[in-house]
Amino acid sequence: MELKTPIGRLRLLAVLEGISYLLFAVTMPLKYMLDIREPNFYVGMAHGWLFILYGIFCLQNIYIHKWGMKTSALALIASLIPFGTFYADVKIFKPVAQNN
Repeated sequence: MELKTPIGRLRLLAVLEGISYLLFAVTMPLKYMLDIREPNFYVGMAHGWLFILYGIFCLQNIYIHKWGMKTSALALIASLIPFGTFYADVKIFKPVAQNN
């Protein structure tokens, strides 16, 4: 991943956001079954920031690469679905990065 380009930064952020989303599968049972709240707090805080940054970086790349409505919607909706950002990276972001 080339971090000097907007699409490269989006690809990294997509992976980080996806990992933070999946970490809830570990921290939610800790919170509700074992009453250990701290991990969920920190994962939630990190995920919140990554989610916001992902949306901003998506909007930046939508503008730069002039993506159509379908591609734009898929890129933005991907952050709401588990494994969605990994899918968006492979199907949308990686091909765009390879063409630049």
